[in-house]
Amino acid sequence: MKILVLLSQVPDTTSRIAFTNNNTQYDASGVTFIVNPYDEWYALVRALELKEAAGTGTVTTITVGGADTEATIRKGLAIGADEAVRVDAQPTDAMQVAEQVAAYAKDKGFDLVLAGKETIDHNGGQVGAMVAELLDLPYVPLASKLDIAGTTATVERDVPGGVEVLEVSLPLAIGASKGMAEQRIPNMRGIMAARTKPLTVVPAAAVSEVARTVQFELPPGKGAVKMIPAEDAGKLIELLHTEAKVI
Repeated sequence: MKILVLLSQVPDTTSRIAFTNNNTQYDASGVTFIVNPYDEWYALVRALELKEAAGTGTVTTITVGGADTEATIRKGLAIGADEAVRVDAQPTDAMQVAEQVAAYAKDKGFDLVLAGKETIDHNGGQVGAMVAELLDLPYVPLASKLDIAGTTATVERDVPGGVEVLEVSLPLAIGASKGMAEQRIPNMRGIMAARTKPLTVVPAAAVSEVARTVQFELPPGKGAVKMIPAEDAGKLIELLHTEAKVI
């Protein structure tokens, strides 16, 4: 089985949020970047588990980004991926990333494409679905369990009030959510092996610009807090009605 896993580089969750270039770009100065947790903990690890259970196959990761992403890409190799691909393009929006991934994958014969349900920076949850559409693959988002038997995948995903169970034929694309797998920590052997595993850089495909960032804005700061005595419920109700306008 040939499995492709989408890996994104994102700022660590403790990073400060600031913008530059007239508020059109994230200010990455001094920021620590990591592999997107949904891609790493769930998509990549489940791909490795499926390969290990089958006793055969390959797991390839793909990242759209510049040379500065290669340290995080190597972490995917240290965890156990067989090879990595970096598309040499700066990610600008979900469609552009999806088109770059699809341009690489379209003739590679992947049986399964796995991505995290979303990235923790933009939280868009769009790339996996867009890649599936561009590759003409069925797509199951928010999947919490995935098993493969022959050419049939059994997928579970949480829905309001219960769990939905689907059977889908391969090839298939999945958006992996919590529950899909458990995080793996790279060991020393994996870290050393990652240094020699292939990391292929491919040129960016020619894609059309369908979106551009006009401006980023930080949310307004917290306002002053008004303390209302517990015995003055009437005053609280009045303020919720006249100032907060929530009732």
